[in-house]
Amino acid sequence: METSKIYIAISILALVLIGIVLFFKQKSTTKKIITPLTGLAYFFVLAGILFGDERLIGYSLLGIGVVLSIIDLIRNKRLENRAKK
Repeated sequence: METSKIYIAISILALVLIGIVLFFKQKSTTKKIITPLTGLAYFFVLAGILFGDERLIGYSLLGIGVVLSIIDLIRNKRLENRAKK
């Protein structure tokens, strides 16, 4: 197996493990659901990893995923601050 495919497999495995840990860790009183924007960002990151052979496409998809996740974080923080007031 090529080295790049091994890195892709390790990256996907790491993302799955992080998802599993976060799923079981959410035993707090306030349930946080995944917003559609977060799901879309997660999809773009995975697509960027899968299309990593084409650098322009892979990096573009990863960048879109990161930007969407940052936008979602900012939106959620603003909503939490409004709810506290």
